[in-house]
Amino acid sequence: MATTGTLGAEERRAHLTAILERDGQIRLDAAASELDVSAMTVRRDLADLEGLGLLRRVRGGAIPTLQPRTFRERTATGAREKALIVEKARTLLPSDGAIAIDASTTAGGMGRRLESGPLTVATNSYDNFLTARQNSDVTAILVGGTAEVRTDSFVGPIACQAAASVLYRRFFLSSAAVDPELGTSEVTLEEAQVKQAFARASDETVLLVASSKLGQRALAVGFGLDDIDLLVTELDPSDPLLDPYRGRVELL
Repeated sequence: MATTGTLGAEERRAHLTAILERDGQIRLDAAASELDVSAMTVRRDLADLEGLGLLRRVRGGAIPTLQPRTFRERTATGAREKALIVEKARTLLPSDGAIAIDASTTAGGMGRRLESGPLTVATNSYDNFLTARQNSDVTAILVGGTAEVRTDSFVGPIACQAAASVLYRRFFLSSAAVDPELGTSEVTLEEAQVKQAFARASDETVLLVASSKLGQRALAVGFGLDDIDLLVTELDPSDPLLDPYRGRVELL
C-alpha cells in the first residue's frame, strides 16, 4: 500500500478533502507534513480543488467554500474547535429567563450544556430544538417558518416574527464569516434576517466562531462588530490572529 509521500495527485486531493471535513480547515504546513510532500505540492493541489469549487484558499491553507450546508455536513467539521468554544462560553448561560440559539452547530453545542433551571430556549433549528428539549427543566421553543433545506433551518417572515416574540437574556450565534471591517456575513440573506430578529430581542449577542472563519466574507450582511457584545473563538484572547478585532469587540 502506498504511503502518503507516494500518493498520486487524485489520492492527495482526496486526502486533503478528508482533512477539510475532519478539521474544518486545511493548514498548509500541517497538511504537507501529514502527506509527506512539499508545501508547493499542497498549494498546487489546493488550487485544483478550489477550481472545482470544493474549497477556498486563504493565507496559510484553505477553508470550506462559503455556501449553504446541511446541519449534518456542518456537524462533521471542526469538532475540536467547537468543543473548545462551547467550553469557554458555557459560563455565559443564565440560570433563568430565555436565551436564543441560531441554527449553527457551534451555538447548538450550548444546548448540551444547559443546567437544571427554569430556562426558555428558542431556536430556528429543529436539531438544536431536539437537543434543548432533552432537559426536562427547559422550555424549548422551535421558531417555525419556511423550511430551508440547504441549511436545515427555518427562515422567512414567520420565523422572524416568532424569533422577535420573546425577550432573551442572550443570543448565541455563529456565522459563516467574520471580517474585521464589515463584521459577520451569512451564506443566505434569509438566514441573516432571522439572526437579526433574534438579536433585536436580546439583551446581549454572543458570537461563537472558529478562527478559520476570521478574515472572511460571505454573501449576506449580518452584524457589525459594534452589534456584537462578545466574540468567542477557540483561541486564547491574546492570540495575534485576533489583533484585527481587538478593541473592536470584547474577546473571550
